Amino acid sequence: MRTPSSAVRTPLSVVIGAGGTGGHIYPGLALAEALRRAVPDAVISFVGTTRGLETELIPRAGFRLHTVDMIPFDPALGAKRYLLPAALLKAGTQCRAILKAQRAQVAVGMGGYPSAPVIVGARMAGLPSLIHESNAVPGRANQFAARLTPHIAVAFDRSRAHLAGGEDAVTTGMPIAAAIAALDRNTMRAEARQALQVPPDTRLVLFNGGSLGAARLTEAALGVAARWRGRDDVHLLIKTGPAALDETRRRLAPVPPRLARAVPYLDRMDLAYAAADVVVCRAGSATVAELAATGVPAVLVPYPHAPGDHQTHNARVLSDVGAGLLLPDAETSPDRLAALLEPLLADPARLAAMSGAADPGSHARAADLLAAKVLELASHRTSHSAPHTKEHNAA
Repeated sequence: MRTPSSAVRTPLSVVIGAGGTGGHIYPGLALAEALRRAVPDAVISFVGTTRGLETELIPRAGFRLHTVDMIPFDPALGAKRYLLPAALLKAGTQCRAILKAQRAQVAVGMGGYPSAPVIVGARMAGLPSLIHESNAVPGRANQFAARLTPHIAVAFDRSRAHLAGGEDAVTTGMPIAAAIAALDRNTMRAEARQALQVPPDTRLVLFNGGSLGAARLTEAALGVAARWRGRDDVHLLIKTGPAALDETRRRLAPVPPRLARAVPYLDRMDLAYAAADVVVCRAGSATVAELAATGVPAVLVPYPHAPGDHQTHNARVLSDVGAGLLLPDAETSPDRLAALLEPLLADPARLAAMSGAADPGSHARAADLLAAKVLELASHRTSHSAPHTKEHNAA
């Protein structure tokens, strides 16, 4: 015989819209893990498209992915941009069906064009929804979605001014993986350098172009490796992405392996941050938050074609406080990069000062803060719908 409490209780069900790039997917996964820590039997699923990294990253993390038909919020689409309203309506209708099938209590949009239909679908279904804006300057999808929900969370205070209702937004920071949030670089450094096969008595420069790599950074890394080929006190670890790996390794062949090595991907970014002395990277919001949380000195090369030049604004979160150096993409030549790196690597005191200047903010606890907001919305909905649920179960 069922007890009254078991009769009315339904598992927490949350649908998260996140897709396209790792900058939206990884924070979504961090939120999902935080929700699971808070409510172990929670049903968490994702919505994305078939075109982005979500088709690989989300199932690999153990979560269900629903796909919908959606096109980017991108003026570069030309005449196709006029199809956006119809595409959004179609994808929003698909999301409404997904939310109903999942018996969702809350929908969350993590930014990026695959997440906007989730907020539209929630509005159609009468469900509470929440968006999280990860960039210092919001993307078009969240600028639109912010008009459909009063519940807004941001990673950086400076993005409030660009969102409808932004004055009431909650600054949670950027949800990052638990392993990175809890990272103690000093404690893990020896283990990390051994795991990544960093030669002893060398300074490690990590080139991190993001989930797919960055051609500009890989090209600059190859030039720096050629310039430093006689040095034995530095090591370059170049994350190329799978597509550029073979060509990069071919071009590194004349360089001693002690000096430089290319890898397609890094499964343990906590180890990479613990081992690195300096990171050369793009300025995606997740990367900037991870650098702020871990205190790794960085040379930030913003992607020049990011909407609203938001990566430059992201980079300034670190460069304005002295935790990083901002290098425009157009100026990122091997000579220019080497001229920045050489004095840094020769000055441990300056590296320590840059590390100390980083402001972890709320990034280390952002996933839990955002999860608490989701649980609050779910609890509010459940308390209002409990009589209906009890009547339904009794029937």
